[in-house]
Amino acid sequence: MRWLLLAALVGALAGTASAGFLASLEWVTAWRAAHAWALALLPVGGLVVGLCYHYFGNRVVRGNNLILDEIHAPGETLPLRLVPLVLGGTLLTHLLGGSAGREGTAVQMGAALADQLARWLPRHERRLLLIAGMSAGFASVFGTPLAGAVFGLEVYLLGQARYEAILPSFLAAVIADVVTRAWGVGHTAYPTLATLPLTLGGLAAALAAGAVFGIAARVFATLTHAIARVFAQAIAYPPLRPVVGGALVAAAMWGLGTMRYAGLGIPVIVEAFQHQLRATDFAFKLLLTALTLGAGFKGGEVTPLFFIGAALGSALAGILPLPVALLAGMGFVGVFAGAANTPLACLLMGLELFGVHAGIYLGISCVTAYLFSGHSGIYSSQVVSQAKRPLLSRQAGQPLGKL
Repeated sequence: MRWLLLAALVGALAGTASAGFLASLEWVTAWRAAHAWALALLPVGGLVVGLCYHYFGNRVVRGNNLILDEIHAPGETLPLRLVPLVLGGTLLTHLLGGSAGREGTAVQMGAALADQLARWLPRHERRLLLIAGMSAGFASVFGTPLAGAVFGLEVYLLGQARYEAILPSFLAAVIADVVTRAWGVGHTAYPTLATLPLTLGGLAAALAAGAVFGIAARVFATLTHAIARVFAQAIAYPPLRPVVGGALVAAAMWGLGTMRYAGLGIPVIVEAFQHQLRATDFAFKLLLTALTLGAGFKGGEVTPLFFIGAALGSALAGILPLPVALLAGMGFVGVFAGAANTPLACLLMGLELFGVHAGIYLGISCVTAYLFSGHSGIYSSQVVSQAKRPLLSRQAGQPLGKL
């Protein structure tokens, strides 16, 4: 009963925060689409974000990784100012055309709000509340309560799920999703994938696609971290890093002559299920998102990973003997599974978004991508509890083993 009450509070807080965030994000996206000239102000927006975090949010600048650190080694309560900082930074990024996502914002808001309740809990239970907050934020922003619950259990400890948090995670995720929908906020509707019998040729194609998705996930994570290191070494004053990054992103989009890769890119994701896309679509989104986030803009990686995966899967339809919609769905969840090292959460997300009929192919994609992505995920604070392979083992903060 105590955890039911706590989970209800966490779900209500996270769901309400996500509802306001999603409504605001829809507005800023529509405004940017109607005012293409706003892209010119992206460096200015980067300066504002950089200054706010440098002077008011130096402790919370690590975002999701800070939350993972607090789960592994609980310390101080997450400051409540994390909520307006990440919310404002994300909305400004999307308003001016940066290539970013939204899950990081929802997860951070959910965890920070949940952590305020930890003041009245025993110290050892604080990590359970943080996990529940992450689950609630993820579930409410995507409308996937099952995936959200398992994401919170799976993301912070690679190779092992801590089931002591299963009750608060599931309760908070379900309640957050219900609350978000109760506010009248909807989610993107994706097509239901048709049933396709598993054949030997289909199995081989699914394994090949999963391997490609895993490699793409590893490239994205490695490139994003590398860009962040280069900016940190080359520009000593942190607020100037998103200024330079914003100028590069704006110049790249002007050079491409399209805003196709700005923001979340939901229209392109939906398009990937309808017909085969060009291979350049996933490549440009990967590069621009890595540059946007590596330079210090806020948002998240997950929706861009959906874009990258769906576009890559759609492009593979010209090579592999599987339907374009199925490959797009497999890429949608597969690249995310490899980048976040959360194959079970991504499989559940695929079932919630695309239906159960293609579950075998979605599962093969998630598991294979997870195995091929190595340990260089998007969350550097993940601790490896059980390596994917004996040669791939590391502890948090230590170099990766050789693949």
